[in-house]
Amino acid sequence: MLKTRVVTAVVLLAILLAVLWSKSVLAFVLALTAFMGAAAWECMRLFGLRRPLLWAAVWTVLFLVVTYQFNPAQAQTLLALCVALWAIRFAPSLAIGLPPPGGLASRLLGLTYAIAILGCFVALHALYQVSGLYLFSVMALVWVADIGAYFCGRAFGRHKLAPSISPGKTWEGALGGWACVLLLGALCALHPALADTFPAAVQRQWGWAGAIAVLTLVTVASVCGDLFESKLKRRAGMKDSSNLLPGHGGVLDRIDALVPVLPLAMLLSARL
Repeated sequence: MLKTRVVTAVVLLAILLAVLWSKSVLAFVLALTAFMGAAAWECMRLFGLRRPLLWAAVWTVLFLVVTYQFNPAQAQTLLALCVALWAIRFAPSLAIGLPPPGGLASRLLGLTYAIAILGCFVALHALYQVSGLYLFSVMALVWVADIGAYFCGRAFGRHKLAPSISPGKTWEGALGGWACVLLLGALCALHPALADTFPAAVQRQWGWAGAIAVLTLVTVASVCGDLFESKLKRRAGMKDSSNLLPGHGGVLDRIDALVPVLPLAMLLSARL
């Protein structure tokens, strides 16, 4: 299992880097469209909707429409809506719980989560338009938070973060992931070769205190995204959102922490 997981991760990273540094907008959009369709399909399955493939096709077309027909101000409105949904609906549900599956409240939650996924992919496209390195730096913050949390949790974890949602996660791991994000942010801000990254831009605009605040918010958002998808899977009785990615589960299992972070990062980037 570990070998399969590593091989899949290496292949995905190689594809991502090849697409980013090819500077081919067409290749990037084609890759985004494929992953958007897969993520939408998995979302519909998590909420038990009928004809998930049809719904996934609808949301994928909507992604292309938003990407190419909406002006930047309209896209910003969508991203702001996504950030608001995480603040007032998704993150609080980690404490208050989810509605029973099958009812109207659950369907509405599914619709709003699909909007959040749409916003994530719109933000991916918008961040790529800044630069491939800029987008990669935002994604790297989430990956470093996850990797740091895993290893720090294994080494020092004692206090469970959310035992009913994800028993393996600990407060010590989360704090370790946060510390790793701050270290990466400091490296980006101090190294001249990384001057065009998201953390460096934040530090130039708002100073070290502002950078720490933003990176902390990014870390918290990534943890919320991870836990929310875990909660959805537990409610649906699924171990993974699908088996599309050998050793990793589904696309949502890989991007769950990115779903709240990318719209937030793009909104902040518009003010840098």
